[in-house]
Amino acid sequence: MTTTMQDQSSPPRSPRTDWTSRILVREMWATVAIAAMWLAVLFVGIYGGNATFHSVDSSYSTIPSVIFVSLFAALGTASVAKRVFTRKPE
Repeated sequence: MTTTMQDQSSPPRSPRTDWTSRILVREMWATVAIAAMWLAVLFVGIYGGNATFHSVDSSYSTIPSVIFVSLFAALGTASVAKRVFTRKPE
């Protein structure tokens, strides 16, 4: 003799619960933060100026400011990714 078990159907989700469960995901906000950092790098690269350094002997050097912004965006990306996307041991 064989018996079959019926699957219990879950109650239908309300749109509000489904929407809030998607908006409160940490990974989504981390992705938005990382994308915003690199979007800032893009705009500084296009519209930003240069960093000019003058020395005492009246020589100077010019470096695009996007170099500095991209350095800090890389550090910010690494810290956000490490904090949010690493798996915790179970």
